[in-house]
Amino acid sequence: MRLEKKSPCKVNLILNILGRRPDGFHELETVMQPVNICDEMTFERAGTSLQLTCSHPELPTDAKNLVHRAATAFLAAAKISDGVKIHLKKNLPLAGGIGGGSANAAVTFSALNELFGSPLPLGKLHELAAALGSDVPFFLYDKPALATGRGEKIQTLEDFSALKGKAFFLVHPGFGISTPWSYQNLARFPEALNGQAGRAQKLVSLLQAGDLTAASAEIYNSLEAPAFDKFPVLELYKEFLRENGALMAHMSGSGSTTFAIAENLDDADALAEKFKSQFGDRSWTATVAI
Repeated sequence: MRLEKKSPCKVNLILNILGRRPDGFHELETVMQPVNICDEMTFERAGTSLQLTCSHPELPTDAKNLVHRAATAFLAAAKISDGVKIHLKKNLPLAGGIGGGSANAAVTFSALNELFGSPLPLGKLHELAAALGSDVPFFLYDKPALATGRGEKIQTLEDFSALKGKAFFLVHPGFGISTPWSYQNLARFPEALNGQAGRAQKLVSLLQAGDLTAASAEIYNSLEAPAFDKFPVLELYKEFLRENGALMAHMSGSGSTTFAIAENLDDADALAEKFKSQFGDRSWTATVAI
């Protein structure tokens, strides 16, 4: 049996850091929106061991890879000794703040569970995913979500009426930003490190009410502070997109991907062309309907 799966990404419509926790993580609230731009993965029962291959030469295929770690955790939890062969075709940029690696891990959990006849309930998959990374549980559910804690507590939401018919334009500048670096450097920006709780729920309410104009004023990312300080080109991207037709634009997650919301896919494509005319076409870019 062979399974072929799409592994999507996400953007953070808000990422509000509420302070550092005693366990070393950061307390946060975030609203994540699935984005249908995908890596491609195949899974099959084969051989007597775990075999992972990947199209991207810079990605390891051993225990340093989240897919390998997810598969190992699943097989151990399900008490399965059969061999598994996994191939990852990487279409999304690395270290982009859009959760590509986290999604790969979540898809691995779901796909292997399907491949072996669903030995683990969703709650157990969520537990395994949370142990692997804060963003991983989100990708077990194909819905927008409000996430709290360190990001592992997921409240799924219905599609936002304010985003109906809209489209995304995403741009990755060709360099990544380390998530640990971003959080470590938040200490230099006390206001960004210690956000006001409740902003995420306010944004959810506005998006559900269909008021994108009001919602746009609430979209925020604490991690822009250290990212823009070190990489001012990202702030240039954000301002350019806002000045050239985007309904809003922000950095996603810990960066370095910037996303913009456009009125429709045609407008997103036009925005992409304006961006390439201004900054060239070396960056990874994508447009997609929401």
